[in-house]
Amino acid sequence: MILNHLWGLYAHPKEEWHTIDARHESFRYSLIHILLVALIPSVCAYYSAVHIGWSIGVGDRIMLTHDSALMLSIAMYIALIGGVFALALLAHWMAHTFGAEPTYTQTLELAAYTSTPLFMVGFAGLYPELWVVMTVGLVGLAYSVYLLYVGVPILMHIPEERGFIYASSVVTCGLVLLVCILTATAILWSSGFGPTFTH
Repeated sequence: MILNHLWGLYAHPKEEWHTIDARHESFRYSLIHILLVALIPSVCAYYSAVHIGWSIGVGDRIMLTHDSALMLSIAMYIALIGGVFALALLAHWMAHTFGAEPTYTQTLELAAYTSTPLFMVGFAGLYPELWVVMTVGLVGLAYSVYLLYVGVPILMHIPEERGFIYASSVVTCGLVLLVCILTATAILWSSGFGPTFTH
């Protein structure tokens, strides 16, 4: 099953990382995992923007037109997948500095499974209250970072001390990627590709 590691990463993460390390799946397996899990925030965001409406505080709910929400959801889906691949590429490039020799598929597994809790946060979009999504988002981010710190020494086969520094470097790269995506979004919105609201 494509998502067979999902429950293990929540129930017993350390043991599950050892299972993932013991039988590395193919690039195709990791790709399908990413393509499926990245659908969660994209589809939930589309549904809530068109059919429920976002509550940002006081005032009416904010809703988007079907076409606008669809375009933004597709862009989000592409950005999420691209972000995972970019993070895997950076993790692969940095690994050699820390004495690890992983394949790109191994670093893609690391990026895919550590980003999964963050993507699962997308379900919170079905209750589109800003404070709810932000709270659940922080929990998802914290668990993703935890999975990264636990998984790096196991998947990369490096001591925990070096693994901690390596994982910290990957987190930093992830934050830089996030800032780049947000900047690109702001530029696109100001160039006329912003959302279209319903009245």
